[in-house]
This record gives sequence, structure tokens and C-alpha cells, in this order.
Amino acid sequence: MGLAIPLQGPGGIFGPSCEAIAELCRRQTNQSGVLGRPIEFEVIDAGRRPDEVARDVRSLIDAGRIDALTGWHISSIREAVAPITQGRIPYVYTSLYEGGESRAGVFCAGETPADQIGPALAWLRDEMGLRRWHIVGSNYVWPVRSARAVSAYARALGLRVLSTSFSRFDTQDFGTILDTIEHGTRADGVLMFLVGQDAVRFNRAFARRGLDESLIRLTPLMEENMLLASGPDAIRDLYVAAGYFRSLPTGHSLDFVGDYAAAFGPEAPPLNNQGESCYEGITLLTSLFAAAQDTSLEAVLRVSEGMGYDGPRGAMELRSGHLKQTIYLAKADVTDFDVVASL
Repeated sequence: MGLAIPLQGPGGIFGPSCEAIAELCRRQTNQSGVLGRPIEFEVIDAGRRPDEVARDVRSLIDAGRIDALTGWHISSIREAVAPITQGRIPYVYTSLYEGGESRAGVFCAGETPADQIGPALAWLRDEMGLRRWHIVGSNYVWPVRSARAVSAYARALGLRVLSTSFSRFDTQDFGTILDTIEHGTRADGVLMFLVGQDAVRFNRAFARRGLDESLIRLTPLMEENMLLASGPDAIRDLYVAAGYFRSLPTGHSLDFVGDYAAAFGPEAPPLNNQGESCYEGITLLTSLFAAAQDTSLEAVLRVSEGMGYDGPRGAMELRSGHLKQTIYLAKADVTDFDVVASL
């Protein structure tokens, strides 16, 4: 399997967790193998430019070195890679994303705005009275398209989007955006579509301005590495909507935490959503191969609809190329997340 995960750039903060959790899944799966064969990974650095990642994926497929591709990476990488895998090998994209992917053979294991943002905005409106929002995001596919979707949710929910600001990916200075939030029309909250180190920098700058004293933040992408890197003084009233948190109190999740700790010990990279999504990607592929009794794309497509399994996120079911899953709303604590609702 090709394992495309970020080893540099803003998303590089997730890389060690993705590698460790994928290795746990590999060890567990290889106790019996898949169709009598062990899993091995070709790790692809998805923290580089999309064209560089796409070139490596094409080379690996042409050389017959991978039967499938999976891993957590941003949408611009998916847009570059999917045309290369299409018609050749199964590709499980594990990240949360903006929705709309429909290419045959591309299976999406992550959350979408319809599952995360709309229900979370409704919960915050009903439970906390939040109605006016600023949107902040990086200027690429996932944040831009997700922000468009939020406009539709806002109209349906009776909310107002006061401003929408995008910064370049891997930005160092959020001063202008924070000026807009601080001096513009007063909002109740800020909706963040920022990745990795970008979100860390934004959280720190947001708190330095004292904006966390009056504004709630909501994001679909904040995990344990980002929480620790932001620091305890920069996470006040920060809410996250996602399909997995290390703190989920379900039986499958608790078993997963125990297996990870037993395999790698207390010094392991934090167990997080992005790394766990790689576990889902590998599990989905192996389940598809087992059901098809073949690794070919044609055989996998014949058995994919309705494929289901239980994992750390709970019951998962593949419908129209997307894994259906429960989404949770959590509030950031010093080192973890307190789950407050199932959306």
C-alpha cells in the first residue's frame, strides 16, 4: 500500500502520529495477512507540492509497487493524485474534506461539512445562542469550498456570516485577519478552516489579542498535537466537530487506545484524528480486499457498496464511496478534548 502522509509543511505536525498508527494497523493485520499476503507500506511524503506527490504515485503504480493508496493529506493532493489512481488501483482518502468526490475507485473515509459544520453550528445556536460568525481559512480547496457550504447552512439556520478571510497555506502572520475580527462587526464566534501549524499560529495570535475572552472558536480540524502546540493559554472556548477523538468513551475506542499504548509506550506520538484516519483507510482497504477476494479495482468496486465494519470510530458503512460515521462535538481542554455532544 502507498501511505501518503505529510512529513513536512503545516501538516507535518501530523506525520509521526500517522506513521505510528498505520504501523499498529499493519502489525495487527499481518497476524493473519490479507489474502494470504502481508501488508507493506511505501511511505510517500504528502507535505510537498501536489505535482511532486502525483509524480511519485504514478511511478509506484507504473512499477507495480503498490496495489492501493491511502493516507491523510490535504485536498489539493487528492485532486492531483485521484486522476492517476483512477481506473488503476483503489484509493482511500482518509482526511476530512469539502465533499463532492464521486470518482469511481476513490473512497472517502473522512468527515464532510454537511456532517460536521452544519450540525455543530445548529448545536451552538441552540445551546449557546451563537448566531454571528467570522470565517478564517487557508486559501486552497478544502477551506474555500467549505466556506461556501457554510453560507448555505447559515441561511438555513438563521445565522450571519460577517466576514470570510483566507490566507496562504503556511502563513506566518495573521495580523490583517485578526484586525478584521477585532475591529469589524461584532461576532459571536470564529469558524476556522486552518491546518496544522497554521491553526497553531492563529490560536496563539488570537489569544495574545485577548479575542478568546469574548469569541468562541469552532473548527472541524484540531487534534491533540495542535492542542499541545497551541498551548493551554490559547485554547479557551475552542470547539471541535470530528468523527474521532482520543477521549471517545466507547468500547472500540478504549481498546484502540490500549493497543496503541501497549505497542509504542508513553513516549509515542499523540493518538489523534489524522493518524486514526489512516487506520480507517487501511482497515477499509483490507475489508474490501477480503470481501472481493482480490486486490484489483474492478473486483473491489463490485463489493464496495454497503461494506461495513466496526472500528475506533464505531460502526462504519460505505455508501456511494463515503464512509458514514457518527460525528462528535468536543471542547478543548489542556491536553485533550471533552466530548459534549453527538451530532
